[in-house]
Amino acid sequence: MNTMQPLLPWLATVLAYLMGSLSFAVIVSRLMGLNDPRTFGSKNPGATNVLRSGNKSAAVVTLLLDAAKGWLAVMLVRWYGKAYGMEEGTMALVGLAAFVGHLYPVFFKFAGGKGVATAFGVLLGISWILGLASGVSWLLMAYFFRYSSLASLTCAVLAPVYYVFGDGSVWYLNKGVLLSVSIMSLLLLYRHAENIGRLVKGTESRLGKKRKT
Repeated sequence: MNTMQPLLPWLATVLAYLMGSLSFAVIVSRLMGLNDPRTFGSKNPGATNVLRSGNKSAAVVTLLLDAAKGWLAVMLVRWYGKAYGMEEGTMALVGLAAFVGHLYPVFFKFAGGKGVATAFGVLLGISWILGLASGVSWLLMAYFFRYSSLASLTCAVLAPVYYVFGDGSVWYLNKGVLLSVSIMSLLLLYRHAENIGRLVKGTESRLGKKRKT
């Protein structure tokens, strides 16, 4: 067991990536007899695009499952990792791996979603306060401006800030967690590059409206 222990964080990371690679937008759509979300709207396999199919139930299930896989990856380490020397640093690593798995899923030719729901699940697993603050920020931006992408971009910028100041003292922050949250934020911004362009041009699709094809 002692000789294997240094390898356990990396094994957990690989498993988290595989968990993240489960693209529930595609899986749920297939199970519910809907069109593949990669073939209409934004062609993004995520809950927002599934919503454009007109099936709200499928979108909600997709959202919950995409968030759950990020949350579960972190929580499994929180629940069982300490006995094997895996603590906050490993939680941050597996959370990032699950998020990257969603973006670049090995089971779906590395063509994944933008990662908003999975990122939320990861943040919630790391700290319920961090997850709550990010979730409330998304809801407020989405409610007032009706742009899912703008709400997601706002959360991407604010998440590292929430982590730094939400703990009450910068000096006691886990650098691994801060690094993982920051990388997720940068990747979220990168994956929303086209949305940023459409927001600037005023052509971005609003929540509750089907994108014209």
